[in-house]
Amino acid sequence: MIVRHPTAIIHPNAKLAANVEVGAYSIIGEHVEIGENTHIGPHVVISGHTSIGQHNRIFQFCSLGEIPQDKKYAGEPTRLEIGDNNTIREFCTFNLGTSQDTGVTRVGNHNWIMAYVHLAHDCQVGSHTVFANNAQLAGHVKVADYAILGGFTVVHQFCQIGTHAITGMGTILLQDIPPYVTAAGNPAAPYGINSEGLRRHGFSNNAVLAIKRAYKTLYKAGLTLEQAKFAIDEQAVTYPELNALVDFIGGSQRGVIR
Repeated sequence: MIVRHPTAIIHPNAKLAANVEVGAYSIIGEHVEIGENTHIGPHVVISGHTSIGQHNRIFQFCSLGEIPQDKKYAGEPTRLEIGDNNTIREFCTFNLGTSQDTGVTRVGNHNWIMAYVHLAHDCQVGSHTVFANNAQLAGHVKVADYAILGGFTVVHQFCQIGTHAITGMGTILLQDIPPYVTAAGNPAAPYGINSEGLRRHGFSNNAVLAIKRAYKTLYKAGLTLEQAKFAIDEQAVTYPELNALVDFIGGSQRGVIR
């Protein structure tokens, strides 16, 4: 059974699964799909070709699935896809993708997204991430699983944020943050690894020590990026956790913060 406030407007072609709740004055568009047990608060607008999974909680005044803030957008039927078990707090804005990229803006599962977060067109957000208040992503940004963005973090278009990376409050990110790295400042600079977060997520003490050694190889040994990548690749033979770091450096388009 769909629980809807009498003031909510739901297009007859929208597809809402069992036990979806829609709050007062919310608007659900024609091409929207919402999975079971998802709660939509009051004054939420969900438009475009948007699919939302199960067990999400979306708070008041969010705008999800609106057209991209991109002058090249010409009305193509691009998408926004949101997974399961996400918390999306007040005043968040997630835009559709564009035909210049994959055409889809994606958010995975079990993400904790605080108030006033903006995800621009074609962003790809993994699972188990945390976005503190006012974190802002420009277009085409990729955020890997378990990353944490501090409040007022601002990310330039096409940047990538690696798994288990973390930013401090007010970070301005113009290049990529490798996996496991802590970054802060304007522009962002590296400040060690997210050792406490790694331990909380089951990394062994030996693995954390290996990641610390790889960090020193990347940032403290005076090596070029290619030399550091080669050295960390050799270290990864013993500690496969370092493969994520090697692959990330090899795939970076904007260069990594150093």
